[in-house]
Amino acid sequence: MKNDSAIKGRGAAGNVEHRFADTQIRLDEEFVAEDLSRTTQLRAEQAKSIITKNASPDVPFNQSVNPYRGCEHGCSYCYARASHAYLELSPGLDFETVIFVKKNAPELLQSELAAKSYTCETVALGNNTDAYQPVERELKITREILEIFERTRHPVSIVTKSALILRDVDLLHSLAQEQLVHVSISLTTLDNALAAKMEPRAAAPSRRLQVIERLSAAGVPVSVLIAPVIPSINDNEIEALVKAARQRGAVSVNYVVLRLPHEVQQVFQDWLRIHFPLRYTKVMNKLESMFNGAAYRSEFGTRMRGSGEYASLIKTRFDIASKKAGFDNRFLNLRTDLFRPDLLQINQMNLF
Repeated sequence: MKNDSAIKGRGAAGNVEHRFADTQIRLDEEFVAEDLSRTTQLRAEQAKSIITKNASPDVPFNQSVNPYRGCEHGCSYCYARASHAYLELSPGLDFETVIFVKKNAPELLQSELAAKSYTCETVALGNNTDAYQPVERELKITREILEIFERTRHPVSIVTKSALILRDVDLLHSLAQEQLVHVSISLTTLDNALAAKMEPRAAAPSRRLQVIERLSAAGVPVSVLIAPVIPSINDNEIEALVKAARQRGAVSVNYVVLRLPHEVQQVFQDWLRIHFPLRYTKVMNKLESMFNGAAYRSEFGTRMRGSGEYASLIKTRFDIASKKAGFDNRFLNLRTDLFRPDLLQINQMNLF
């Protein structure tokens, strides 16, 4: 669907055809108006399992838990948008307005942790879509999951750009006392106006800095993830972002360049044409220079950082800024030897 203007409070300019669609999306003007003004829909999902295994060498975890599918934050660049196609929904507006809720996630987690075959290792919470997006405020599924990890002394890492994580500082503090938690705050820009365009329903940058400071003060190890670095949009802020992270108490900092798998490319390009039309060609040319002439390549080893002269420049700038700020960026290994599955509160019949 083609739309030439921004939708208030949304990152996508409309829906794009997903790669599994049998027919193209064609909407008349009356339906377009209704489609673009719709509110967020929540759909209950009865998940069959909750711990997902990961085999990618590019990420520092082997298993993850995602209580939600889709994300209301509406980040125009989000690589996870492409996953909505598996639900036969658009990675565009559908991704941020049709949210699937795994209400049975805590029950499933307890059963899977209690399995005799389970081996304790860090679980990444919300690595695909934010576990602290707006609907979590009322549903509290993420908090229930954290309570299970805290009760059983199970290690967990979290990535978020939401200030809602401060609600759970009591659980995070308890886990941190025994080296069982690590939090990464996604910080894309220090410019509130730019963030409002890129991440319309996420916490403002100033609020995220407060989150870093408050979690650090509570003894929770916090890293900052500068993601994504977008050519000619926020790449000029690398040094400032690294410095701000250090000043607020972060223990490490990292970055990822813009990734545009599948339909995400069109969603982002539509956003770019609307908000930064004069920079469109420059942004895309620089991006393609990092991926051998394409907007994105999925090969392990380069998909997170790119390659070529421009990618090397970004890395050099980041490395210098990190060293100047005093970061050593060592990976924090969480403890697995404290895990107590015997403390799980489950219906034992579920195990048979």
